[in-house]
Amino acid sequence: MKSVIFDMDGTLFQTDKILERSLEDVFNYLAYVNKWEGAMPIDAFREIMGVPLPVVWETLLPNYSIEEREQINNYFQERLIENIKSGKGALYPNVKDLFEYLKSEGFSIFIASNGVPPYLNAIVQYYNLDNWVSETFSIEQIKSYSKSDLVKNILTKYGIQEAAVVGDRLSDIKAAKDNGLTAVGCSFDFAKEEELSQADFVINDLIELKGVFANILIR
Repeated sequence: MKSVIFDMDGTLFQTDKILERSLEDVFNYLAYVNKWEGAMPIDAFREIMGVPLPVVWETLLPNYSIEEREQINNYFQERLIENIKSGKGALYPNVKDLFEYLKSEGFSIFIASNGVPPYLNAIVQYYNLDNWVSETFSIEQIKSYSKSDLVKNILTKYGIQEAAVVGDRLSDIKAAKDNGLTAVGCSFDFAKEEELSQADFVINDLIELKGVFANILIR
């Protein structure tokens, strides 16, 4: 196994650092134009963190039209990107140290995310992740909006036979299992114990992947 496919939000990038700020921008705007009353639904968002954004807005704004949700999503994306570019976000500890190690050991690194391309590109560019990452893939490249299909697309494009998928949610673990890959669950901010229980390995810090991969390669 010499390829690793990482999720982005809640795995490499500490989304929670810009999440509440960006959501607050959205719902303050909606309140300003008299399209929202009450508290911002941050807890509801955390419950579904990791799903594609169309599902997010269907859940948070069920009474809004598709067109309205699209407009709101565009504004949300603008705020996320602006907060990234202004340095309000952060990678999880040891991301770059781990990437440096993986590259030195001959691993190919990929990102497969439910995030949209401009958002992902903003993170990759701000933190110079393309120094290590071969390619970043967005769920928007897949008609089915399935993380399993997205991972399959990566495997096909690069002719990968064996790899690990590293992520914090069930969709990441399922993507690994559906493609016959090793599933590594990250017990980070948005992770759920019942979902992580289905992974082959569970880590509390990304640097622990050194030991995980050494164990797999030795076997």
